[in-house]
Amino acid sequence: MHELLTGRPGERRLFLGNEAIVRGALEAGVALVAAYPGTPSSEIGDRCYEISRQTDLYFEYSVNEKVALEVAAGAAASGWRSLCPMKHVGLNVAADTLMTLAYVGVKAGMVIVSADDPSMFSSQNEQDNRYYAKMSGLPMLEPASPQEAKEMTRAAFALSEELQLPVLLRTTTRVNHTRGAVTLGELATQPGPGFFAKEPFQKVMVPAVARQAHVRLLAAQGRAADLAETSEFNSLSGSGVWGIVTSGVSGNYVEDAVAELGLKDRVRVLKLGFTHPLPANLILKFLAPLEQVLVVEELEPYLEESLRSLAQARGLTLAIQGKKEALFSRLYEFHPALVRRVTARYFGATDTVAAPKEPAQILGQPLPDRPPNLCPGCPHRAMYYSVKMALKDLGAEGVFPTDIGCYTLGLLPPLSMADFLICMGSSINTAAGISKVTDQKVVAFIGDSTFFHSGLPGLANAVHNGHDFLLVILDNGTTAMTGSQPHPGVTLTPPGYSGRPIPIEGLVRALGVESLWVVNPFKFKETLAATREALEAKGPRVLISQAPCLIYEQKIKGKKRTARFCVTDKCQDCRHCLDYFGCPAMQLSGKEEGGRMLIDTDLCSGCAFCVQWCEAIRPLKVGGK
Repeated sequence: MHELLTGRPGERRLFLGNEAIVRGALEAGVALVAAYPGTPSSEIGDRCYEISRQTDLYFEYSVNEKVALEVAAGAAASGWRSLCPMKHVGLNVAADTLMTLAYVGVKAGMVIVSADDPSMFSSQNEQDNRYYAKMSGLPMLEPASPQEAKEMTRAAFALSEELQLPVLLRTTTRVNHTRGAVTLGELATQPGPGFFAKEPFQKVMVPAVARQAHVRLLAAQGRAADLAETSEFNSLSGSGVWGIVTSGVSGNYVEDAVAELGLKDRVRVLKLGFTHPLPANLILKFLAPLEQVLVVEELEPYLEESLRSLAQARGLTLAIQGKKEALFSRLYEFHPALVRRVTARYFGATDTVAAPKEPAQILGQPLPDRPPNLCPGCPHRAMYYSVKMALKDLGAEGVFPTDIGCYTLGLLPPLSMADFLICMGSSINTAAGISKVTDQKVVAFIGDSTFFHSGLPGLANAVHNGHDFLLVILDNGTTAMTGSQPHPGVTLTPPGYSGRPIPIEGLVRALGVESLWVVNPFKFKETLAATREALEAKGPRVLISQAPCLIYEQKIKGKKRTARFCVTDKCQDCRHCLDYFGCPAMQLSGKEEGGRMLIDTDLCSGCAFCVQWCEAIRPLKVGGK
């Protein structure tokens, strides 16, 4: 039985923040979960998929976040509690649904997890999704630890049903991927069949209905504000005439800083967990006796601006500061030493805690760079090489709009196959714009999962308007970047997955694409010929590169590497493999060995691609000779 389904109430377990969210949802009786994978939220969906194979929980990897949110909304409208997790930029995809769903409301509890990514560990921006709560008018909770993540998830379902609104659970990477002790509660039983009660004049948002729905939403916000005033997730500590207001993981850093600086009897701390609507009366009562307040929050001055507004309306004149050059930046995530240092500076305290040593100080030298790189044996690298060689043969230079996925790692030299990137699905549409106003050869790249997520409308647009570019769909059979989750075109599936695959080739033809090539990128001569032909053609055309993600294929099929390759004495030191291909298994030996090319057999995947274009590379014989 899955770990998240075991344990007695009161027992303590070590969970990731994402796992704690799943456990909280199970304790709340969640019946349906719909998600599109995206770091730092991916483990929520992955664990729910695993659990769905052992219970009556319904789980699906939806085609994108908008679809997932609408599936979850349909379930919640029919009496099933639903959970919809996504990364922060995923909520942009679902924002159209979110704004009007706030008007429509829910019948059963519905929780939307927005996993923000300060410092952009795996994202193209670090937007602050707390503003989505304010814009949509939905309640929002912010956990600071795995324990709070579990408790807030559970409470969010009850809050959702009380207000008949979806509830946002806003996390950050540091909470999602922290492992901490979590006290278990009792698991709920699964509900019976749902039922959709017809109320078209409350649930169909034509203008006349929407006008009344907005009135109901504002009334629900008022009730939510009253609940925020007494929420168990807002806490006060300390004493004195100085104050700190904080939320989320920053609250942990504040707690440490106040203790380490010896300020417990001089600083009062208001830690907020129910952050929209804000508990105005609680905040004003907190501010009234204070002389100055420091606001500790990552990213935007969401709390700071609200506190200043409340203080001004009450006529309070104390200093409220947070985002300022000498204090906290709007950039990147915080850490304990930073919060302690700024707290000491703001309140004039002495920071006597020694700064933690950097790795370079401990090791006596800087850590070696480890740039993000495609894995040895990745089919995307083979396809990139064929495009580079085909362009070289044609004496042309390409422009490469790219997309979100493993293939984004084609950015760095020697591949250098990424010139323009905005968001999921943008490669096709930006390629259309670039090709329309330039005479350059435009080659757009998109992955299989991303193609289903948001590439279909762009390709339909390109066909309809006759745009002139080549789209390369890099189909490795899975959503590899976020943990190898399935998608509608999947050819590599996790055990027990029952989703029906939709062949990409048929879909591309159905969209009206007449010029289409399908290749196995590891067959170099065939791929090179097809790529040349595709580059020389005109109009909207598609080349599908089909080969499985080697790492995931080995994992699910137990396939072992058998071949190994080496650089022989025929090598002329031309550096072509380094300058154009750049497989991580290929490297230069040390000067003491003459600086020769070699292949690290521990890294070599045995894909045999390089053998097809370099006669100096040959298979290792038995015994490694």
